[in-house]
Amino acid sequence: MIKKNFSIKKIYYGWWVSLAGGVNAFFSSIPTFSAGSVIFKAVEDEFGWSRAVVSGVASFGRFGGALLGPIEGFLSDKFGAWKMVIIGFAISSVGLFWLSSIDTILFYYASYFVISVGTSIGGFVPSMSVVNAWMPHQRTKAMSWVIGGSSFGGFFTPLMVLSIESIGWRQTMVVLGIIFLVVGPLISLVIRKKPNLDFIIPKDSPKKIIITNIEPRQAIRNKNFWIIAICHLLANVSVGAISAHIFLYLTDHDGVNLTIYLAGTILPLIAIISFIGQISGGILGDRYNKRIILPVLFLVQSVSLVILAFANNYFDAFLFSLLWGIGFGMRTPILHSLRGEFFGGKHYATILGLNALPMGIGMMISPVIVGFIYDSTNTYLYSLLSMAILCITASFLILLIKSPNTKKDL
Repeated sequence: MIKKNFSIKKIYYGWWVSLAGGVNAFFSSIPTFSAGSVIFKAVEDEFGWSRAVVSGVASFGRFGGALLGPIEGFLSDKFGAWKMVIIGFAISSVGLFWLSSIDTILFYYASYFVISVGTSIGGFVPSMSVVNAWMPHQRTKAMSWVIGGSSFGGFFTPLMVLSIESIGWRQTMVVLGIIFLVVGPLISLVIRKKPNLDFIIPKDSPKKIIITNIEPRQAIRNKNFWIIAICHLLANVSVGAISAHIFLYLTDHDGVNLTIYLAGTILPLIAIISFIGQISGGILGDRYNKRIILPVLFLVQSVSLVILAFANNYFDAFLFSLLWGIGFGMRTPILHSLRGEFFGGKHYATILGLNALPMGIGMMISPVIVGFIYDSTNTYLYSLLSMAILCITASFLILLIKSPNTKKDL
């Protein structure tokens, strides 16, 4: 008998951390991002509140994320991302249970605020910080797994629609709250392990990895810090508005005028194309010059908003989904990775929280402003075109950024 020796190549643990970050983003994005507009539609149908009030909860809810961004970044760096995940998911569960029982606007806003604070504390920032620590050699690709998880949450949308139609939106929130209680501790178990970078590349290898440890006070004095922050703000104003209003716009008589079931297929379509775009962006961002790719992707995102502004059928909505997934999807991991190249390392979570503060405020304000404009004009046209102009502005501004490889920037 001939014996054969088989060896199984060990998967670097950082990839499991990246996968856990994607799972985190998948669940934490459901109530506040990927399926938020579905919940808003159900609330609007039950209470008959104005569009500004219903969608404004997304802005009010994001206030917690925007306000706590620097604080949660500091806490993640100091106490560990895994602890923040457990605490954050538990807080979100409380908010979801509370949302299931609301009967006033005050409790509606308060419960969503609690949900948002929880998903903010335990979601994006700790996931990105731990991935940044584990994956300096393939940062963009690894970050795209986390960001892709957020888009992948759109696949939960049809299930949310079916659940709301069958058992009601209140019972659906209870189920989601229970899921959060289970998932949070499981994610924390994976990301709790401390990173070991010694075997990423052997010490005698000619390939070098630059790992920076810039202090937050140094970062905020750097021009590139503010360029990235402003570009992220300009591009993500539309992200906040789209996440809050897309399902409403697709089902409006004065919008695309789709049935709730057809509209329910558009959201997972956006999710899958964005997911593919984010993974593709992760691959491209590690291979090519990010400062050349980003302006093009900002412009693609702008074109998608123009198409949505004039959409009147399913094909137009599909075309928007395609270009949005390419523009928004691909540029997101590249932009975050660029931040990591400049400032990532020991204080990444704190710097991410500070740098993303303007973006968080923009995402907080945009849904309610768009809601007010809709209530006044009965159309989303002006809002969508304005947000397209902001993306164009970002495409030119990002050209002013300097290479993170220069000693002056490091």
